[in-house]
Amino acid sequence: MKKTNSHYILSIDIATIVKAAFTFFAALLSVFSLVGILTTFQNEYRLSSNSVNKATKNISGAVLYHLFTMENKLFLKEEPKDIRVPSLNEVLFQFATNIKMKDQRSLLGREIPGFSIYDGYILVAGKGTNYTNLPIESEPPKEVLSKEKEAPLKNTKDLETEKKQNPPLSTNEKQTVYLYFTHTHESYLPYLNGVNDPDAAQNSKLNVTKVGEILKSKLEEKGIGTYVDKTDIVDLLNKRGWDYGLAYQESRQVVASAMKRHRDLQYFIDIHRDSQRKNATTTRIHGKSYAKIAFIIGAEHPNYEKNAALATELHKRLEKKYPGLSRGVIVKQGKNTNGKFNQDLSDKAFLIEVGGVDNTMDEITRACEAFADAFSDYYWQAEKVNQSGETQRSKQ
Repeated sequence: MKKTNSHYILSIDIATIVKAAFTFFAALLSVFSLVGILTTFQNEYRLSSNSVNKATKNISGAVLYHLFTMENKLFLKEEPKDIRVPSLNEVLFQFATNIKMKDQRSLLGREIPGFSIYDGYILVAGKGTNYTNLPIESEPPKEVLSKEKEAPLKNTKDLETEKKQNPPLSTNEKQTVYLYFTHTHESYLPYLNGVNDPDAAQNSKLNVTKVGEILKSKLEEKGIGTYVDKTDIVDLLNKRGWDYGLAYQESRQVVASAMKRHRDLQYFIDIHRDSQRKNATTTRIHGKSYAKIAFIIGAEHPNYEKNAALATELHKRLEKKYPGLSRGVIVKQGKNTNGKFNQDLSDKAFLIEVGGVDNTMDEITRACEAFADAFSDYYWQAEKVNQSGETQRSKQ
């Protein structure tokens, strides 16, 4: 603006205005484009709290603490001395190659067929548990899933034990624990005539549902009402013409239906049998042979930490009373596993592998008795806390 003979002349640079307007509209278009791209992603690729959780799961608490010290120097006084902060080169190398320097599986997993089944990780390791003997979720050959072609049974004479009357339930006749079997026909080699292949250890008559019956009996001896759902998932798959890999989709409907019909149910346990051999699935405690128990948690849903915390607590209680019985808590995720195992339906759900293909019912019975012992300790302590909380609220 210039003053000439007491008049003002306003000069406007049209090129500057056009440039500013173009920049504004370009920025606006970029924002809308970015929002459009993000909202068209499939759910699993969208940014969410679960995405952040996955991105930060490999950052240790010690490293996070070190980051706090960079903002508040007062934290330096209590900083652990053995913190190792990843170098920039290490972070950039992992970002560029997807190879983790401390995890050899990241180097081999995409090159060796079948190795990706170990995409899960050990949250809590039991005695002897490592990445070479993780529970195996094998898919049986289609022919052994046919009832007409399954192997005859053997060594079953002593399995039919005399049923004893359990004491009255302490849960006021309510059934609060739900046992079910996604892989219903998983069986044990000692009872299958002519079968030696672990993947072929399948039977419609003697299988993990027998384990459920035993565990129900042991839990009810502790006063905990238990419901065993023997819905034959494999039979339902065969009738639908579905592949074995859809078993969890089928069992999900069964569990969801049970939750609606039985409002008293609190804990949901999917019972399986591992395909690992006896040296990995068996231990001796006080001179007796026990089938070992592994806890499996699916990590592909936002609230899996609650299920993991429950499994971890049960593992600790087993370790305290029966050292070596628990194989630990294994978290599974990735394209070659289900990743949820229906555990997103409840924050008190988990999967247990009871023994392996070589274990006997005597060994499994001891494992069930030990599990019921540890679980009942946890259950009644939790009930006591809940009742105390309800009493306090009623007084208020």
